Amino acid sequence: MTFPVGPIWLVGCGNMAGAMLRRWLSEGLDPAQVTVITRSGTRAPEGIRSLTALPADETPEILMLGFKPQQLGDIAPTLAHLNPAILLSILAGVEEQTLASHIPAGAVVRMMPNLPVAIGRGVTALYTRSTDPAVREAAEALALPLGLAPWVEDEARFDAVTALAGCGPAFVFRFIDALAQAGVGLGLSPELAEQLALATVDGAGAMAIGADAPPAVLADRVASPGGSTREGLNVLDAGRALKQLMVDTLTASERRNREMAQAARG
Repeated sequence: MTFPVGPIWLVGCGNMAGAMLRRWLSEGLDPAQVTVITRSGTRAPEGIRSLTALPADETPEILMLGFKPQQLGDIAPTLAHLNPAILLSILAGVEEQTLASHIPAGAVVRMMPNLPVAIGRGVTALYTRSTDPAVREAAEALALPLGLAPWVEDEARFDAVTALAGCGPAFVFRFIDALAQAGVGLGLSPELAEQLALATVDGAGAMAIGADAPPAVLADRVASPGGSTREGLNVLDAGRALKQLMVDTLTASERRNREMAQAARG
């Protein structure tokens, strides 16, 4: 699959948008197609046209919103005249209808990436009401070089996807750190504990992806009755402690997405 043709403008180029752009460029996107517009004019990768204001008498084929959701009300009026073929948004919590009401476009596509898109192993959820195959193909052409790119057909579920996959890497990083800190508590050096925790999560994740059983079954397979793994699992499973912790964590993230959506609508 080849990248879409035509000008691509990124309004805002923070950590996530920048990671996506660098990945696209490494996979063959023509830098001449891309314009980055930021307040500072300094966040674009080398070789990309970087501006502090919209270029005059030009129109993008794809306009990507890469700023903070709370900034939509301030920035959208400056973009409303562009009318791109595709408005691509990575603004967490901001619904398609809100985006369309602020910035007219041929089609609106919501895209929710997570940070591992930087290495092509991320998750980028997609949603659009458009039934135009060309719109979906263009969105997929940008999402697939980033990793897994599932379509979410019910926008009401997009906040849940954001909480799990979009926010999920931070929760995994926190778990890795907690695993390493627990090892330090047992007497390991911080360096060795972190090395072991990182390699363990990396290997377990790769094994789970290629396994013939779900993760819950895999956990039980490696836990011999009366063994040390089973003793540890008993702690995690007691009172559904780990599962309830993750439910509470994702619920908090999903709730915040809804709050940001409400703020954007206002």
